[in-house]
Amino acid sequence: MDNFDKKIIEALRINARQSVSKIAQQVNLSRPAVSERIKRLEQSGAIRGYQVVVSESTKEQVSVYFEVKHSYERCRDVADIFIKIPEVISCNGISGDVDLIVFLRADSMQRIHEIREMLDANRKFIKIKTHVVMSEWIMNR
Repeated sequence: MDNFDKKIIEALRINARQSVSKIAQQVNLSRPAVSERIKRLEQSGAIRGYQVVVSESTKEQVSVYFEVKHSYERCRDVADIFIKIPEVISCNGISGDVDLIVFLRADSMQRIHEIREMLDANRKFIKIKTHVVMSEWIMNR
């Protein structure tokens, strides 16, 4: 991946719906060259897809982050628990006082509560702190 590819990806991150011509102007390449590069980036898996990001205030779902501190030997063991929960969008090991940050999206606060109670029953979870997403201002990556 060269600097042109990186610039094309950045342009798509900002606005994936902009025209190839507009991206070509931004990165100083011809439209056919940009089209070919985008096609190659998609085929190689560097670009895995495009998505619509909906503002939190318009969603009917509830989004939360769990801060998780645990006593498992490996974070991977905990990730195996979260992968079985369909509402989990991401699970990331982090540095600091907390071991994991888990992002969930559910149809209701009741479902979030059920998931939280199930996790609380596991004695290897030392602490779980829930943060409810109230507003979303930037979600471009």
